[in-house]
Amino acid sequence: MGGEVLQAWWHWAQAIIPEPERESGLRELKQFLSAFTELSPLDITLRRFRPQIRLKLPLADLQERWQRRWQERVPLQYLIGTVHWHDLELVVTPSVLIPRPETEELLEVVAATVPPWQQQGHWLDLGTGSGAIAIGLARLFAAAQVHAVDCSPEALEVTRINIEKYALGDRVHCYVGSWFTPLTHLQGQVQGIVSNPPYIPTRLVATLQPEVQYHEPPLALDGGADGLQAIRQIVETAPEYLQPQGWLFMELMATQGEAVAALAMATQAYERVEILHDLSGHDRFLLAQAV
Repeated sequence: MGGEVLQAWWHWAQAIIPEPERESGLRELKQFLSAFTELSPLDITLRRFRPQIRLKLPLADLQERWQRRWQERVPLQYLIGTVHWHDLELVVTPSVLIPRPETEELLEVVAATVPPWQQQGHWLDLGTGSGAIAIGLARLFAAAQVHAVDCSPEALEVTRINIEKYALGDRVHCYVGSWFTPLTHLQGQVQGIVSNPPYIPTRLVATLQPEVQYHEPPLALDGGADGLQAIRQIVETAPEYLQPQGWLFMELMATQGEAVAALAMATQAYERVEILHDLSGHDRFLLAQAV
């Protein structure tokens, strides 16, 4: 494709960004174009459109996708098909939740907490989605066997693609099912459990941004009437699976810390229960260690 044609497309693509979102939209446009051309972000910033530029998709397809971003509010990550998360580039589709920066922080909490002697054996990622946590754990703990569970077969197809991309098929194992259901053979054998479960109260789902509300999988968002349906089940069932001194780490909604700590302490199965803040200072993570 000629550089002049792409330059004209660039001006059109800028023009359809809603004015209130112009700054963030321009950042997305650079990311979008860099994903589908061989141009670097700097080339795009400086408009260094060479005389001939190879596109990975026909220009009409690029135009259709960029229109969908603003007319239908489809998340950019689904339009591109990948997301950069932690030190990974993961495939994502509308079958999986787009991994968030807060979940990167969850993985960092795990890395900072677990002593070397527990960085092995069986680890669980419950509600794996794209496989971000499972793959992150496997790369973090080189001697661990990671078991990734999701109730959506479509989500696990994406998980498997990402596992294969990082050549971790011998250490990350996928299961279709609800939380612990497919893992009964691991009762009492697990070193740690990490999960980013659905935690948004049902009544609040309709208040989310259109990108989330209409395009990300409802099963990964809706946490039931109080937002604690999945969290409660995991907190109460985890002790049956954890070895003595085993770990449970979970991501929470910012307002749920006190309630989740109370749930964990009520089981009397954890000797250590903490609610940790994210980088914004919000209650965000449960850290619990089994008796």
